[in-house]
Amino acid sequence: MTATIAVTKERRSGETRVAATPDSVKKLIGMGFAVVVEAGAGAGSSFPDADYLAAGAVVVPDAKTALKDADLVFKVRGPDPDEIAGLKPGALVVALLSPYADKPILDALAKAGSTALAMEFIPRISRAQSMDALSSQANLAGYRAVIEGAALYGRAMPMMMTAAGTVAAAKVFIMGVGVAGLQAIATARRLGAVVTATDVRPATKEQVESLGAKFLAVEDEEFKNAQTAGGYAKEMSPEYQAKQAALLSEHLKKQDIVVTTALIPGRPAPKLVSAEQVASMKPGSVLVDLAVEQGGNVAGAAKDQVVETGGVKIAGFSNLPASIAADASSLYARNLVNLAALFVDKEKAFAPQWDDEILQAAVVTKGGEIVHPGLKGA
Repeated sequence: MTATIAVTKERRSGETRVAATPDSVKKLIGMGFAVVVEAGAGAGSSFPDADYLAAGAVVVPDAKTALKDADLVFKVRGPDPDEIAGLKPGALVVALLSPYADKPILDALAKAGSTALAMEFIPRISRAQSMDALSSQANLAGYRAVIEGAALYGRAMPMMMTAAGTVAAAKVFIMGVGVAGLQAIATARRLGAVVTATDVRPATKEQVESLGAKFLAVEDEEFKNAQTAGGYAKEMSPEYQAKQAALLSEHLKKQDIVVTTALIPGRPAPKLVSAEQVASMKPGSVLVDLAVEQGGNVAGAAKDQVVETGGVKIAGFSNLPASIAADASSLYARNLVNLAALFVDKEKAFAPQWDDEILQAAVVTKGGEIVHPGLKGA
């Protein structure tokens, strides 16, 4: 049986990415799928309908037509109510569903009888690295955060020695050294900045130093045990946070650009920079908060706004990958292609491998209910 994958336009404000590219369509067709794309779905990522047609997709005029016979639906963000209403019974939906924040979408998908997979729940195991959309998108967000910070900063990034005098290198501080933080470090270093970084996970110290940056943290016993088995940061005690805040307060006064990336799955973003610390920073300095969608790491950060206080700019970006949509879409589409291999058997027939640990971890709705253990009763 040939399964049909539908790819529709993203309907959320500011979302320019798309869940399939012409290149990924070719790969999906080669795996045995038929692909239907809503007209204009790739426009925000500079992928015209003609390229999807050339890749072998069927391009249809609207989402309703794309969805009516779809066995699988690939999205970047969760479907809107009209899309959910247009799903055929039993259709599989795969997207970045924001499962902790967007429970109404999960409820609607469950009520519609859809099986939904959240790309956020792809497990961090070696087999699933090529499917890890959080990492692929965070990598681009970290890069873009430094570019945006440099654009808002009113001076040059690298040291420049000229006949008229020397321009000092910018001091860049990265708070939170996950995928986004590491790429931010690498990008700031390439731009010639003096870079420091901090994280509560001890394993990140070596990573930071390997990129040529200096690591900054209170390295006590709690710090040595501040990482989960899955590689995520644990929330630190108030006592540790106070010690770390004292260390950081002095450091922040000297920084030109600060990028904060700290997130805890299913929890509000930890507050890393207080209003007092912001006030202590030099006029002209910039803070870029990548955690603003979960409440923000920086006091005073506002979603998708640049707020200026005392000459210090606080930029809250909730969806930086969408600002480099072509690359973000290409990486995300490859994540989905790699995941799609678990939906077909060796004969290219549609046969989802529900006993596979990757699919088991990612499924959030099935059989008319929310089934993910981390979301039940939420």
